[in-house]
Amino acid sequence: MNDWLDIRRGDAALIVAFPHTGTDLADVGDAFRSPWIARADADWWVDQLYAFARDLGATTIRTTISRSVIDVNRDPSGASLYPGQATTELCPTTDFDGEPLYAGAVPDAAEIDRRRANWFSPYHAALQAEIDRLRARHDRVVVYDAHSIRSIVPRLFDGALPQFNIGTNFGTTCSPDLTAEVARLCAASGMSHVVDGRFRGGWTTRHYGRPEQGVHAIQMELAMRGYLHEPAERTEANWPPPLDPAHAAPLTATLTAILKACLAFTRQEGRPS
Repeated sequence: MNDWLDIRRGDAALIVAFPHTGTDLADVGDAFRSPWIARADADWWVDQLYAFARDLGATTIRTTISRSVIDVNRDPSGASLYPGQATTELCPTTDFDGEPLYAGAVPDAAEIDRRRANWFSPYHAALQAEIDRLRARHDRVVVYDAHSIRSIVPRLFDGALPQFNIGTNFGTTCSPDLTAEVARLCAASGMSHVVDGRFRGGWTTRHYGRPEQGVHAIQMELAMRGYLHEPAERTEANWPPPLDPAHAAPLTATLTAILKACLAFTRQEGRPS
């Protein structure tokens, strides 16, 4: 097993994936302009925020490799998931604010191929294996891709992001019934939410979501303000802020209800879709 890949198996028909919580710069750390800058856009503490998932019997899969080394939630071909909109690449060359990540040359095609083979492909082979394992036992499996981002990133979106950003690639990656129930729970929280807004699901959601085959994929992008105190201006001294469990309690309660709803959905009788 790769030491950078953390898989914790459960028997429930739910996989919670964490593609962006890693901070390991692997063997390319010296190429970056600054280790702090290279790590700053991680989905900070999201795996800890969802620690309760394992108590529900979910399988979790996490890479410790930083998204700045290679982003395992991007199309491996390099094609943009959001044509015409600002985004970051398979091997990002800038951070979310558009600032350069590298001190010198950016990764060339050969280096991107190496990173893809070393980290992207093993991550997705492991995720596919877990889907296959659970799909052999259950008529329906939910792949829940867990993310977070700063509440305000002007280069990527206008204004403050809703608290809950549900992604289903315009309804193609999971049952509309599941989407509706997740949206209902978000609305009931009293916090803001949107379905298929700025973030409608990355590579994981779009690639694995096959409702007609019994695999339902949904992405949840959280605004970080729901579980930590975001500073007005980020510095190396104040970023990332710690996870604040007390502040996060309302968010955690809703996320727990959402994962329980995913599990209830997998137990419903009828066709896989």
